[in-house]
Amino acid sequence: MSKPLVAIVGRPNVGKSTLFNRLAGKRLAIVEDTPGVTRDRLYAKTDWNGREFDIVDTGGIEPKADSEILVFMREQAMLAIEMADVIVLVTDFTTGVTAADEDVSDMLLKSGKPVILAVNKMDSIGPQHPDIYEFYSLGLGDPYAVSGVHGHGTGDILDECVNLFPERAGEDEDDDAIRVAVIGKPNAGKSSLVNRILGEKRVIVSEVAGTTRDAVDSPFENSHGKYVFIDTAGIRRKSKVSGNIEYYSVLRAQMAIERSDVCIIMIDAREGVTEQDTKVAGLAHEAGKASIITVNKWDLIEKDTNTMDKMRKEILRDLSYMTYAPVLFISALTGQRVERLFELINFVDNQAAMRITTGMLNELLSDAVARVQPPTDKGRRLKIYYMTQASIRPPTFVCFCNDIELFHFSYRRYIENQIRGVFGLEGTPVRMIIRARED
Repeated sequence: MSKPLVAIVGRPNVGKSTLFNRLAGKRLAIVEDTPGVTRDRLYAKTDWNGREFDIVDTGGIEPKADSEILVFMREQAMLAIEMADVIVLVTDFTTGVTAADEDVSDMLLKSGKPVILAVNKMDSIGPQHPDIYEFYSLGLGDPYAVSGVHGHGTGDILDECVNLFPERAGEDEDDDAIRVAVIGKPNAGKSSLVNRILGEKRVIVSEVAGTTRDAVDSPFENSHGKYVFIDTAGIRRKSKVSGNIEYYSVLRAQMAIERSDVCIIMIDAREGVTEQDTKVAGLAHEAGKASIITVNKWDLIEKDTNTMDKMRKEILRDLSYMTYAPVLFISALTGQRVERLFELINFVDNQAAMRITTGMLNELLSDAVARVQPPTDKGRRLKIYYMTQASIRPPTFVCFCNDIELFHFSYRRYIENQIRGVFGLEGTPVRMIIRARED
């Protein structure tokens, strides 16, 4: 059974993300003095007094908003409220009770969930300010004075959350889930794919590029296994990254890659591989992540018998450093071949975790050296003494030789190809570390 979930809600710009970061103990949510910065639901694991639970940050609720993005934000917040065991309503002490606060509190009272009222931005230490009593008018019980910036009062909030958790929700969450980062340039269909897999509007989908700003974690389980899908902000060219919000969105996407096991690299079938796609794929490759190249919007392409093979060749040509990655053609809109993704995710994850014994590696090395003699330079020949696997994710191999300078890149590639030819290692990068024997 899943751990308890605490949802942090409130109208825009009351400091929800600041409080979320404080409770999570790390800077996960983007914090900017601009309403509407957080748009999707953002999850984090935390614990208090030995009790583990999840917290979720939501976009500001505008109950009477009619713009597309604000309506989506309200829907996201409502989904979080439905899933939550405890709700923390964040208000702003500096503005007092507003009409929007009253509308949100009415919404929460109708939900029937336990609600904790947090009055944020009470940054001074000392006797409680009498103006806090104004917040009793919301009908949610005693208000808690907190400072998301300085951390005052957050312990009281956490104590009350733990007290309100239902008894049934306390079991440890399985840690064997595969973490899958969905990455790509803006508007490639990343959020549509996550929504198709989850079967709900977990993340906002809009034709407006840049709708997703945070990396959103979505646990999911089916007959293939357990997964956590991380929908990331589209990674733009540096020249197009404007302002702090865009900068932190790109940073979140890069962090999502680092904490993932598998990366799904989304490419728009209508555009093919663009310069930006090569940079996005390069981030996953450099991070050593198992990867699947996923060509989305395949339903929009006019096809004949050779269309798929032709595009696959073009993709592997343009992403020549990732020829190890399988290519899958899908449509997130219609669901075409989406089910096949799970088999590939499991496969490349297993490949990235493969261990090869030193004996088998050195047998392969002996055969490879016999087939193609190591290079020489000025009468001195490269000698490779032995090879061993140092680590997994990605599989990393250490070769000990007589002279690092003699181990040319072309021969290193040859050895790597021999390893792949025998052991597979499809879908994952391979690292080769060369050391002189005296090292």
